[in-house]
Amino acid sequence: MRQTKKLALAVTLALSAAGAFAAVATVNGVAIPDSRLDFFVKQVAERGQKDTPELRARIKEELVRNEVLVQEAAKKGLEKNSDVQTRLELARQQILVGALVNEYVKTNPVSEAELKKEYERIKVNLSGKEYKARHILVKEEAEAKTIVAELKKGKKFEDLAKEKSIDKGSAQNGGDLGWSNPSAFVPEFGNALKAMQKGKLSEPVKSQFGYHIIKLDDVRDAKGPNYEELKPELQRELQGQKVQNYVKGLVDKAKVQ
Repeated sequence: MRQTKKLALAVTLALSAAGAFAAVATVNGVAIPDSRLDFFVKQVAERGQKDTPELRARIKEELVRNEVLVQEAAKKGLEKNSDVQTRLELARQQILVGALVNEYVKTNPVSEAELKKEYERIKVNLSGKEYKARHILVKEEAEAKTIVAELKKGKKFEDLAKEKSIDKGSAQNGGDLGWSNPSAFVPEFGNALKAMQKGKLSEPVKSQFGYHIIKLDDVRDAKGPNYEELKPELQRELQGQKVQNYVKGLVDKAKVQ
């Protein structure tokens, strides 16, 4: 009776062990665990691929191929090569660093309150005015003054821009620069733009590029992105800052000799 119970217990333990170490394949007596296959399937699924029998078959084939090559590398003693050992150690460190950062991010997410506070802080820079302007850019001040005189006599700005401007990108559109914040331009141009009235023409404005004749077509209140539009970007930035501070704190506390 006792022998029967012992046999039953041994069978149960053997079956349990077999289940715990289920293999997707065995290569030259070395088992490739199912957990390795499941890990790769999960990685691929996170990138949008569907878990299918065909996908698992391809991954299994790759795992078998890799095991064959690893065994061959071991036969040749490549694990003992100093460069290989260094690269293996660096890879191990990278994996551990990634795991540590992921664990920190998971347990220290950016809160909604932090996101809204950051949005309110930068919202000031998203407001203000936008200007729709045209310009004609020339090299010499004398030529710029001549163009201003021609414009005042009734010449069309668009025609002179196409004919005279050395800024070929805007010249083909009659000098049109579209809607922009003054900060998008060099300071001399941006400051002149802010001082202008709608529909007016500037005197030549000197910058590092030459002399600009500016025509202000329109002005409007800037409409920056709202909170929901900026939220993903803010989340990435704030989470990145948190990780940097966490890493810095660990480094600062470490005893480095």
